[in-house]
Amino acid sequence: MARATGIGSMPGDDFAGALAAVLDEVPDLPFLPELPHRGPHAGMIGRTLGLITDLGADLQPDGWRIGVGEGLDQRRARSRLGQDLDIAEEMLDELAGPLKVQIAGPLTLAASVERPRGDKMLADHGARRELGEVLAAGLTTHLADLNRRFPGVNLHVQLDEPAIRGVIEGSIPTASGWATHRRVDPPEADALLRGVVDVIVDAGATPVLHSCGPDVPVDLLRGLGFSAISFDLALTGANDVWAEAFDAGMDLWLGVVPSTDAPLDRDPILERIETFFSRLGFDGETTTERLVVTPTCGLAGASPRHARAALATGRSVAARR
Repeated sequence: MARATGIGSMPGDDFAGALAAVLDEVPDLPFLPELPHRGPHAGMIGRTLGLITDLGADLQPDGWRIGVGEGLDQRRARSRLGQDLDIAEEMLDELAGPLKVQIAGPLTLAASVERPRGDKMLADHGARRELGEVLAAGLTTHLADLNRRFPGVNLHVQLDEPAIRGVIEGSIPTASGWATHRRVDPPEADALLRGVVDVIVDAGATPVLHSCGPDVPVDLLRGLGFSAISFDLALTGANDVWAEAFDAGMDLWLGVVPSTDAPLDRDPILERIETFFSRLGFDGETTTERLVVTPTCGLAGASPRHARAALATGRSVAARR
C-alpha cells in the first residue's frame, strides 16, 4: 500500500501538539515537525545551523551569517531542537518503523547564509566546501543522537534543497540584486550532496531529497544514493528522466495535496497521480509500494485545521492506491 507523510513544517508554536497531529494523521511515515512561526531559529535554515558546531553563526538584519562567532540565535536553535527531541523521545517511546527528519541540504544552505564579510557562502568555492564538511560533521552527531533516542525506528533523512536548480543554473541573486552568483558545476554539486548522503547511509538511515522548486535536476540526483525524490507534481512534467529514475530504484514522493488552505478533494488528486504514472508507462501495481503522497510543500502557511486535514487527505489518497 502507498503511504503518506508531510514535508516538515507545520503551523503554530506547539511542538507536542504538532507531533500529535502528525502521529494521528500519517502514522505510517510520521515526521518530526518544524515550527518556523517560533522564529528564525526554528525555521529550516536556523534549525540546520543549530546542528553545526564547527562554524559559529549569528543572525544579522539581512539573515544568517557564518564565521562571526556563535550567536544567541544559533544557541537558541540548538537548545530548541534539544527540547523538541526530549518531547519527541517521550511521545515516541514505543514507535517502531519509519520516522522522518529534515535538514537543509548543502546547496540551499550555501545559497542562504552569508560569509563573514557579506554575500552568500555560495560565492566562494572554499566556503562551499567547508560548509559542506561542517554540515556533514554536525549531521553525524545529530544522527547518532537520534539513533540513541529512537532505537526502534528506521530513520528517513530528508535533505531540503529548494534552491538546487538555481544553484546549478547560476540564477541565485547576489546581495546587491544586480547580478547572480556563478553556477556550481554538477561535479561539485555532486560532491557536496554525496558527502551528506554518505553520512546518512553510514548511520543506517534512508536519504531522501526534497525540492518544491521547478525542474528538479533528476539526472544529477539519480546516481547519488538517494532512495527517493520528493517534489511538487504541479511543477513537474512526466518525462523520461522520471521514468529512468523510477526504473533505477528511486521511489517517488508526489506533492499533490494543497499545502495552503484550499478545498481538499481526493478524486482529482488520485486522477493526477494516475495520469502521471500512466504517462511514465507504469501501472498502479508497479507504483503502489513505492509511492508516498505528500502536500505540495510545507504546511507552515496553512491554518492548523487545514494542516491536519491535508495530512489526513494524503493518507486517504494513499489508502486508495
